[in-house]
Amino acid sequence: MPVDRLYRSIAFTAAILGATAGSAQWTPGKNDTLFVPVIVVAGDTMTFRELEMVLVYGPMTEAQREAYRRWTRLRNAVYVTYPYARKAGAVFNEINRHLTHIPERRKREVYIKSKESALRKEFTTPLTNLSVYQGKVLMKIINRETSNTCYDIIREYKGSFSARFWQTVAWIFGSSLKQDYNPLGEDAELENIVLEVARMYGDI
Repeated sequence: MPVDRLYRSIAFTAAILGATAGSAQWTPGKNDTLFVPVIVVAGDTMTFRELEMVLVYGPMTEAQREAYRRWTRLRNAVYVTYPYARKAGAVFNEINRHLTHIPERRKREVYIKSKESALRKEFTTPLTNLSVYQGKVLMKIINRETSNTCYDIIREYKGSFSARFWQTVAWIFGSSLKQDYNPLGEDAELENIVLEVARMYGDI
């Protein structure tokens, strides 16, 4: 096709389209409007989109590896000891509630001894297999469950002399029966792990 005829064809088509657009009124359809999230930055409104989270991995430093080892050790200890602390805490709390209705000293001693025998039968073997570190974690969690240190519990049920004796034994092994529990301070990491395990057991 000669160049001038091609030009005239294009011009003719454009004229038809222009006439059609001028004679017909355009109305928006239901899908012509798209709603998109916007953000205003320095008075300028623009669309935006949140990207999916991207995980970036890199080699760990020696300090990070050490922190991860400590966290893993603590987490494993909680998984091992939480069931015992949970059971012991429930028993100690039950004892305290029951003792409020037993004013006689002799009857109190008989009741405590019966509970002690049941605890020994259930826990002596598994607890003797715990490491010193796991024992420390167990005492922390018992404090959490009962709001009392193990020293306070022993002193209450067995007397001050017995409590001091077992505190000395714990000290020899690098531990303490008087460990407090501070979930907002030094035990914050332990508290997070305990909550994780407690959810697994349906306690929260």
